[in-house]
Amino acid sequence: MKKITVHDSMQKNYSYLLTEPTGKHFASNFKPDFTPQQMLALGVFGGIYMRDCTKEFPKDWFARAKFAKGNARDKNINYFKVNASQSLAEWKKKGWIYKDDPRGWFQWYCRYYMGRRIPDEDSRQIKRWNAIRRHIGQIRNNCGVGDTHCRPRQRQALLHWAYDSRKI
Repeated sequence: MKKITVHDSMQKNYSYLLTEPTGKHFASNFKPDFTPQQMLALGVFGGIYMRDCTKEFPKDWFARAKFAKGNARDKNINYFKVNASQSLAEWKKKGWIYKDDPRGWFQWYCRYYMGRRIPDEDSRQIKRWNAIRRHIGQIRNNCGVGDTHCRPRQRQALLHWAYDSRKI
């Protein structure tokens, strides 16, 4: 087991244990298409997400990460060149934020991928991940296969949840 201690703009002295090998032993109902590193390289969250967390995660995750230059989200950083995110304030208002992961689902996924396990929270987040699949059906029902210009907001939202809609 390895202990990680976090010091960033949203968490000070938060620690967690990595109890599983990186990228291994996921719940059987959780099979993301992308690793966090791949998501960051493709372009997610307008390039403003987790820029101050680079010390917590492997350096190679950030080698090709697409980050915005300033403090504002840049939709052109996103793979589908659209804004598909709600604000962190909106996430908090809807009760989607877990206390140990103040940045939301993607932060949880990064830590889960690294090997942290919190059974109740893992179950909740995996249920949320599975619920996002509804967008896959909407794309299949309304778009031609491989037409990545059709429903770009839904496609970007799916990418934010580690689904690859380019295959649809």
